[in-house]
Amino acid sequence: QVQLVESGGGSVQAGDSLRLSCAASGRTQRQYAVAWFRQVPGKEREFVATITYGGHTLGYADSVKGRFTISRDKVKNTFYLQMYDLTPEDTATYYCASSRQPKQLSQSSVYDYWGQGTQVAVSS
Repeated sequence: QVQLVESGGGSVQAGDSLRLSCAASGRTQRQYAVAWFRQVPGKEREFVATITYGGHTLGYADSVKGRFTISRDKVKNTFYLQMYDLTPEDTATYYCASSRQPKQLSQSSVYDYWGQGTQVAVSS
């Protein structure tokens, strides 16, 4: 079992920055990657970014490329999503997820474990 706990969400103004954290614990040794997804009520969960447990960034959604940075603190086994220049379109509940598979990591179906989510609200 892997446990994921997100934190760092909040309400900000457009143009502000925010950093989300995802603390991973449990049997992470056999896991391959962690991703951030986001979801707005009534819409499908959207891929944001993914990184391996080894700290290798695998990719970003086009909508966040150049504004968001995913990273990992190896000692704390914590993953971060640094978000810059936020817009109202970034408003969502953000989830981190962990997968043991190395393929199709933009697909939510390959992730075995999910956190409870943290809300981000960006006002104009």
